[in-house]
This record gives sequence, C-alpha cells and structure tokens, in this order.
Amino acid sequence: MAAATLVAALLALAGCSVAPEDAGPVHDPYEAQNRAVHDFNRGVDRAVLRPVSRSFRGDPEAEPSDLAVVVVNFGENLGAPQQAVNRLLQGDLRRAGRNALRFTLNTTLGFGGLFDVAGDMGLAPDDTDFGETLYVWGVPEGAYQELPLLGPSTERRTAGRVVDIFTDPLGSVLSTEQRRAAAAARLAGRVIERGRYGGAVDSVLYDSADSYAQTRLIYLQNRRFELAGEDAAPSEADFTDPYEDLYGE
Repeated sequence: MAAATLVAALLALAGCSVAPEDAGPVHDPYEAQNRAVHDFNRGVDRAVLRPVSRSFRGDPEAEPSDLAVVVVNFGENLGAPQQAVNRLLQGDLRRAGRNALRFTLNTTLGFGGLFDVAGDMGLAPDDTDFGETLYVWGVPEGAYQELPLLGPSTERRTAGRVVDIFTDPLGSVLSTEQRRAAAAARLAGRVIERGRYGGAVDSVLYDSADSYAQTRLIYLQNRRFELAGEDAAPSEADFTDPYEDLYGE
C-alpha cells in the first residue's frame, strides 16, 4: 500500500497539468475528446441507466424502498475502510477514527452493513478519496476530464481513482466471490441513486442547451467546494451537483 501510494503521488505530480494564468476557472485542453466521451456516457445513460433506474424506483415521488436503502447502506459500508485510510494519509486522525468506528458498528450491529446503525448514533458518513488526499498534499487539480462510464473527473481525481484500487484494505481480505458481490452492490447503488436524482440529472443531460458544458461547470464547482470547504469561492457554495452520489464524488 505504501509503495502504491508513493508511486501514485509521483504520477499525479507528473501527470496533472497546470492551467495557464489566462485559462479562467475551467482548464479543459482535452475538450474534443471529453465531448466524445460525454456523448458516449449520455448514450449509455439513455439506453441503460435511466430506464433501469426508473423501473427499479417506480414512483419518483415515493421514498426509496427498504431494499434500496439496504443496498445503498451495504455499498457505502464497504467504502468506509478505504475512507479511513485516506483520512489517515490526510493527517486527519479524528475523521479516520470515525470512519473506522462506522465500519465496525455497521458491520457488527448492522448485519454486515445492511443497516446504518452508526448513522442512527450520530456518526454520519464521511466520504473522501485519494483525489482529496492528493489535494491535501498540494497536487494541482490538472485538466478536466470525462471518463467512460465513470463520468466527470479531473487529472488529479483520475490519478486518485487508480490508487484507490490498490489501497482498499478489504481488497486483500475478501474472496473473489465477495469482491464480485461488493462490485454488484456498488453498481446497484449507482442505479438506485440515478433514480433518486433522476429529475436533476435529466435536466442537465437532456434539457440543457449544452449538456457537456453544464456538466463540467456543475462538477468542477461542486468538487472544488467539497475540497476547499469554507475557503472555496462564495459562488461555488451555491451549486448542488446531481452527479455527486451517482458518480461517488
């Protein structure tokens, strides 16, 4: 894990381009390729994600079913150990401990994470990733990217995604069958979240004059606000990203 983390940090430092001073708030030198990927992702959403999520959700005004809640809880719980690792790498021992405690409580008292016992006790989920770790370490954001199936990203976030594959503590513990079940749970959770935020996602993908530019703007402003918190530009606090839960950002 230490070796993978070090290699990733070096790759991120080498691979994240620095925006020129006159680039403005959006650094997108790969726009032509990104737009092609965006069209592909929108086609997948139109053909698969949107119809499946609608059939699974049923009434869009209704509360998520108990089954949907259980699936989302299970997927979120599997990510808690990795989030604890990232908080440790960020030097935040308190939040690392909270993530570890959440995983312990939900895995034991919550029947393997099917129920969010920790949340009922006041320990809310604390999402983070290695992209945020790189941000804490001072790695620049790099250029905007849109990845096939994974959606909006940046060069720094993409580097973080690669490292997250190797720094998941459960990766070396779970059997092959368990890893497949975990991947299926995360995929099902994504479909459920697509149904939950269907109206917001549809408005961006299918009602915008330029869905690519709208997606890019919303993602970048929301991601920067998530990372910078109170230090973010005031305008960035006014945007809600409908892709946050869908893409796990």
